[in-house]
Amino acid sequence: MAFAQNDQLTSRALSVLRIVSAYLLIQHGTAKLLGFPHVAYFDGLQVMSLIGFAGILELFGGALLLIGLFTRPVAFVLSGLLAFAYFMGHASKGFVAAPMLNGGESAVLFCFVFLFFAAAGGGAWSVDALRSRK
Repeated sequence: MAFAQNDQLTSRALSVLRIVSAYLLIQHGTAKLLGFPHVAYFDGLQVMSLIGFAGILELFGGALLLIGLFTRPVAFVLSGLLAFAYFMGHASKGFVAAPMLNGGESAVLFCFVFLFFAAAGGGAWSVDALRSRK
């Protein structure tokens, strides 16, 4: 059974993927910077460190993605952040081409989802879409 292409449905689905992905990324930022949800690894984290800087990008970049403001450039920066996170934090823990074994699955998936947003935009339910209508 084939589904008919529906651009409106596709754009809305893109928005849902953006919103859910941003929400999940924000949790990484809040865990690092605000201690919620609590992750013991981030206890005593220095904000002026690589992980602290990543937390700032995750929190504020995630918030911008959540509302769909400046989606393309923010998603591009976040895609780079997650690629960097994978190679710095996960690839060295095992075989680089096996993210399942080195704990980097989410970093790789986020990286490519955000790269997709950089190309596709924020979808129908975004501030960017509202701004382009005016």
